[in-house]
Amino acid sequence: MMQDINILQQEAIALLQQLIATPSFSREEDKTADIIFNYLQQKGIAAQRINNNVFAVNQYFDASKPVVLLNSHHDTVKPNPQYTKDPFAPIIDEGKLYGLGSNDAGGCLVSLIAAFCFFYGQQGLAYNIVLAATAEEEISGTGGVELLLQHPDFLSATGQAAENAYHNWTAIVGEPTLLQMAVAERGLMVLDCTSHGKAGHAARGEGENAIYKAIKDIQWFNGFTFDKVSDLLGPSRMNVTVIETENKQHNVVPAVCKFVVDTRINELYSFEEALAIIRANVDCEIKPRSTRLRSTSIALDHPLVKAGLEMNKTYYGSPTTSDKALMSFQALKMGPGDSARSHTADEFIFIEEIHQGVRDYITILQKICK
Repeated sequence: MMQDINILQQEAIALLQQLIATPSFSREEDKTADIIFNYLQQKGIAAQRINNNVFAVNQYFDASKPVVLLNSHHDTVKPNPQYTKDPFAPIIDEGKLYGLGSNDAGGCLVSLIAAFCFFYGQQGLAYNIVLAATAEEEISGTGGVELLLQHPDFLSATGQAAENAYHNWTAIVGEPTLLQMAVAERGLMVLDCTSHGKAGHAARGEGENAIYKAIKDIQWFNGFTFDKVSDLLGPSRMNVTVIETENKQHNVVPAVCKFVVDTRINELYSFEEALAIIRANVDCEIKPRSTRLRSTSIALDHPLVKAGLEMNKTYYGSPTTSDKALMSFQALKMGPGDSARSHTADEFIFIEEIHQGVRDYITILQKICK
């Protein structure tokens, strides 16, 4: 039976108020997972839970059909010290709902939940619809959507064979984008770099100073530009953000100098290609901390993007990463709220943004599911 959109919008606001009032820092999301799980159960939806990740599939799930995953996160960062309001008090004032996680990404999450509820009991959909409210997004943790997508219980519930998982899947990832379409994201790869020299006494000019060797490579990082410039994301960027030696004595030439490079790679390079270019040009030892958060893009002729264009939405490349980087299939990042409000003091989202989020998610899904 089709759910009333107005009721779903009201329930979304009430659910978000519950979530705001319940602390859910990354890796501490068990209480908000309880709230989401219980809400879905009360709606007659057979929700399931893997650690602090809650998911559900539409009532008439058909393994022969493609799948659209509706995903957003329910963890938050810790409130910054400049808050003037109680970050856990979900106050509505002049059309704004205040509270930690209201904008990032509670408004997106409850809007996606409302859209899932709208379609849950409908038959004859062209796509299956799967909901996933996940954990640890704010710390890019391994216990969130990455765990969920690999878990046997999730694979079983969604009709996936582990060796051929996620064929013909797509996703809407709920993050605050002013309800415009983020069709690409830069990848994040942190490089731990080590320059090796030889210790010696500074007074006698002995040794080989590892700092000087590091400076040479740092100058290369500062001056190098990658050839391929993305129409959506612009150039790939590299910034040296940390430098240190283990030497604490002023009169010892350091044998080792370590530094960290924050790299933001556009969708035109794989991490392996970027690493090959870097290693060919520097002398330091390079170890990537992780290659999980890869650059991503969704084709402009993808059904989700075409549906959004029919709704007069614009598209752009996002400088920030999200859980879509951990998905092996194409995903569209889109949601109510404004990324500029994320992680700010007295965080808020407009009530009307959530109402519009519910409407827009339902409309875009109607266009691909008809």
